[in-house]
Amino acid sequence: MTTPQLMSIGLLIGMMGLFLWGRFRYDVTAIIALLAGLSLGLVKPKAAFTGFSDDIVIIVGSALVISSAMQRSGLIESALGILARRVTRVRSQLVVLTTAVGVSSGLVKNVGALAMLMPAAVQTAKKSDTSPSVFLMPMSFASLLGGLMTLVGTSPNIIVSRVREQMTGEPFGMFDYLPTGLGLLVVGLIFLRFGYRLLPRERRAAPTMGEALNITDYVTEATIQDGSPAVGETVESFIDRHDNEVTIANVVRDDVRTSITAEFLLAAGDTLILGGDPDTLERVIAGDHLALAGQHRDLPEGSEDDEVGVIEAVITTGSVLVRQSAGRLRLQQRYGVNLIAVSRAGKRLTKQLSETVLRAGDVIVLQGPLTLLPERMRDLGTLPLAERALRLGSSKRRFLPLIILAVAMTVTATGYVPVAVAFFAAAGLMMATGALPLRDAYDGVEWPILIMLGALIPVSETLRTTGASDVLATSLAHLAASLPPWGAVALILVAAMAVTPFLNNAATVLVMAPIAAVFAHDLGYRPEAFLIGTAIGAGCDFLTPIGHQCNTLVFGPGGYRFSDYARLGAPLSVLVVLVGTPLVMWTWPLH
Repeated sequence: MTTPQLMSIGLLIGMMGLFLWGRFRYDVTAIIALLAGLSLGLVKPKAAFTGFSDDIVIIVGSALVISSAMQRSGLIESALGILARRVTRVRSQLVVLTTAVGVSSGLVKNVGALAMLMPAAVQTAKKSDTSPSVFLMPMSFASLLGGLMTLVGTSPNIIVSRVREQMTGEPFGMFDYLPTGLGLLVVGLIFLRFGYRLLPRERRAAPTMGEALNITDYVTEATIQDGSPAVGETVESFIDRHDNEVTIANVVRDDVRTSITAEFLLAAGDTLILGGDPDTLERVIAGDHLALAGQHRDLPEGSEDDEVGVIEAVITTGSVLVRQSAGRLRLQQRYGVNLIAVSRAGKRLTKQLSETVLRAGDVIVLQGPLTLLPERMRDLGTLPLAERALRLGSSKRRFLPLIILAVAMTVTATGYVPVAVAFFAAAGLMMATGALPLRDAYDGVEWPILIMLGALIPVSETLRTTGASDVLATSLAHLAASLPPWGAVALILVAAMAVTPFLNNAATVLVMAPIAAVFAHDLGYRPEAFLIGTAIGAGCDFLTPIGHQCNTLVFGPGGYRFSDYARLGAPLSVLVVLVGTPLVMWTWPLH
């Protein structure tokens, strides 16, 4: 073994040691590894930053932006909510949630799909009087399995596609992963349906500041538009259709408040005084095509191009809003912000927002240009509350992200446009069309992941350029020489699965994929089965909360402990190896 090969392997071992130590975040560890590679002369200065221009970085970043747009649209969450309301048993709810997140993970990056459906899982748990921990970890595992179905579902699939292109000149297609991924997803969903009992049911997360405030009784007003499903409906039917999660305190018709009964018929043009928690109000207004109060008012001069957002605030005793109404104060004309909801503890408000006289202690939701809101809150004498996601009053285009995503996947699947170009264009269109505000787009990108990928690509290349990957693969080939073909595939799958919890799924594939390809060549096999096995092993970290972002995402909200992952994940890992190995060999013949 030559000195450069020894240094390359030593660099790899040192990097893995830093990942295991955990002293530095994974992106910082990758930067240290790149700097070490440069210092040792393994990475040439001209090649140091080529990783940041690699298609992998573009695809992953674009997929995260697309996931954010889909999450903001609320489309999948709304569809799931309609279905979940008809399912009352915990086991059936678990099947619905895990299936939804598994299928969605094939369309958008799995961590985005999970983040999109987690609020629905928490709400379902509250309605069923059970802990969210029953749903969240199974959903995380289902998202990992679902991400295996398509090229963009998870980072390992993107990376092994690149390795195959380097070896054969042809990358994996968008749906080349579907036979193995779908088979593993189905088997995994069946296991999770029964295996969820392995989890402790008493796990609960500590409440966040937003939850501790527990402001759920907001009042807002919205106007029924032509074509709304609420037209011709009685008040009682409207409330029943929304599972009694929203109330109608009053109805204003032709600028006159009317006395309402359960049989009062709603008509187009009626303004409803609605009560409920912010998420429910947002869902009702969007689902029934209602016009939120103040939504279409003109923005202040000079702020037409600013991003519009909402913020929760409490009225202080010295506020100019005390004993004033929004209409009397001419809030929009004088301050450039709209009052779109009010909450008053222990009081049911029935007047229109413009007529409601505000008091100190009232919690309000203000809408306006984000660059203007902090200044206006000071002018009005209000204090911001703890930050929490609040979609009420946030403009959205529900179907546009889905249409853009469908077009991107279609042109990619048919081979007209490369994946990187199609998804980069889709992400750009999401922002250009207003389907996703710029602030949300940049917030949705996991920059540490992109930094890690960009830094590790040239580091992993040193294994190939020095010939170290050939040496390691030959050693593995000697070990596997006495194994049957299925044993060789299973060896690679298990090796990737064993390394991922301590490294990172993307980093694992960057290191393992070149070794797996040479390993297959030394044994006289085609590389596809071994590359797919590497992607499956790296994408199926069910043992720790740190190997994949999905597991990390549910760790806090589920109130889990580190050891809880192995309780459910260990048997699922064994199942993936037993089912995945023959599936891979059936889909991708070795000769």
